[in-house]
Parts: sequence; structure tokens; C-alpha cells
Amino acid sequence: MRNTLIVIAAGGSALLLAGAFLFQFMGYLPCEMCLWQRWPHAAAIVIGALALAIPGAALPVLGALAAAVTSGIGVFHSGVERGWWPGPSSCTGGGGGALSGDLLSTDGPRLIMCDQVSWELFHLSMASWNALFSALLVIVWIAAARART
Repeated sequence: MRNTLIVIAAGGSALLLAGAFLFQFMGYLPCEMCLWQRWPHAAAIVIGALALAIPGAALPVLGALAAAVTSGIGVFHSGVERGWWPGPSSCTGGGGGALSGDLLSTDGPRLIMCDQVSWELFHLSMASWNALFSALLVIVWIAAARART
């Protein structure tokens, strides 16, 4: 039972990460906070692989922590998108730093704003969906930590 729950939890992070890369491939470029949400999923996948080989509750607890971190970032990002609180000045509002050169130039990297929703389903942005599904993964990780074997 423990290993099944670990596979579900780590697999859930793998699917969410794959979905993020699929959206990026489809042209929905990630903002800075979107990228922040990816790292805990990557960690959860590695933790899951290790937890399958190493018994005990410590690694599933770390997996739950990784899922909770990405869920928390998703909640924060959703609040920034909805204007409930300010986000990082580097990717909200005017984008922070000073601009130089030709402002009409299309050369160089594009700044993707963290306070702009680029895609939503049922009035929930990608960050909101990540927060919701990652919170569910926390529950699965905790169940894996509590499972005997």
C-alpha cells in the first residue's frame, strides 16, 4: 500500500510537471513564479524514487513537504493574479527594473508577468489548479508516510 501511494503521489507531481511543460510547448510561457512551482514537483519525483527503495516515513514526509511548498506557492501566485496581495516586483506591474534600448524591439527575452492570467479553466488559473492538485498530493504523501507497507 505504501509503495502504491508513493507512486501515485510522485506520479501526480510528474503529471503536473509534464502538464506545465506541455503548456509551455503550446506557447504559454511561464512567469518567474510559475517556474518556482516546478522545483518542488521535481524534488517530489526524486523523493518518490528514493522512497520506493528506502523504507520508513521520513521520505514520504519530505514528499508531503515538497507538495505543500508548491501548493503554497500556487496559492500565493493565485492571490497575486487576482490582486489580493502584491507579488515580486521583478514580474508584476511594470516589471521592476529599468529598461534600456529600443522599447519597440522584439529581440531578446520576453518578460512574462506574474500578475497576468494566461490561461484558466472554470475561473481557476494554472497556479490555482497547481495549488489544488498539489494539496491533494500532500494528503497522498501523508497517507504513504502512515502506511505500514
